[in-house]
Amino acid sequence: MARIPSAAPADRFPASGRRSRFPYLLTAILAASVVYSLRAAQVDPRRFFEGDVLANVARFVRGALPPELSREFLGLMLRPALETVQISVMGTAIAVLIGIPLGLLATSSLTWRGVLHERASRAGRWGLGFVPYALARAALSVFRSIPEYVWAFMFVRAVGLGPFPGVLAIGVAYGGMLGKVYSEILESMNPRPLETLHAAGASRLGVVLYGLVPQALPNVVAYTLYRWECAIRASAILGFVGAGGLGQQIELSMRMFQFNEVLTLLAVLFVLVAAVDFASARIRARLA
Repeated sequence: MARIPSAAPADRFPASGRRSRFPYLLTAILAASVVYSLRAAQVDPRRFFEGDVLANVARFVRGALPPELSREFLGLMLRPALETVQISVMGTAIAVLIGIPLGLLATSSLTWRGVLHERASRAGRWGLGFVPYALARAALSVFRSIPEYVWAFMFVRAVGLGPFPGVLAIGVAYGGMLGKVYSEILESMNPRPLETLHAAGASRLGVVLYGLVPQALPNVVAYTLYRWECAIRASAILGFVGAGGLGQQIELSMRMFQFNEVLTLLAVLFVLVAAVDFASARIRARLA
């Protein structure tokens, strides 16, 4: 008996003649947004080739070359460079202290849903879990929505000039960023090891310590080190508002039109960022 050939998947599920218009609509909206933003932001590349702009660039280059490399100047800049590193280290440390507890509270799988809360009552989930989760999310949003530059302005008014307001500004702003990313890393982990430990009778703390932390630790450390690299650059920018470090020296040199000193300071900042990048890359390689 001859077998009747089965219909191909394409025959059983014929493709629609209509193609979705959403990609074209989205592309048109994005293109219109770019065109409007070019006009609203007054982006005009022709400005780079106008006479006054070229004259200003030439004046800066003539003043910056050769860079200031005298032993006296480099000796004076040793302390601001060290201060910049110290601001970044302490600011990142405070950010971690803020980000870890708030990040844990802002992780939905730890506070109010998921395998750890299967036996909890609905009232317990929403009253004891969702409220701290929502408050932690709100606090992290507030911390990271205000730029560290603005935080530095406020802390300079509160505690005065010096590196301390820079440390506080980086700690608060980066604490919001770290907490948000920590929570997303924890929520994206594979739930199967957690379910296995929970089914074996492990406590909630045991599930977190032996199932969740080992999975998330490499990503958490990697992102924390990346934020430390960013803190080096941020600590230099915060010096423009009186928060110490290389940024304050760059601002003073620019105000005095000592562009050769500015070039040297930028080179020192580049060396610091490169050194931190090298050190963090070695640490990430060991954890991988």
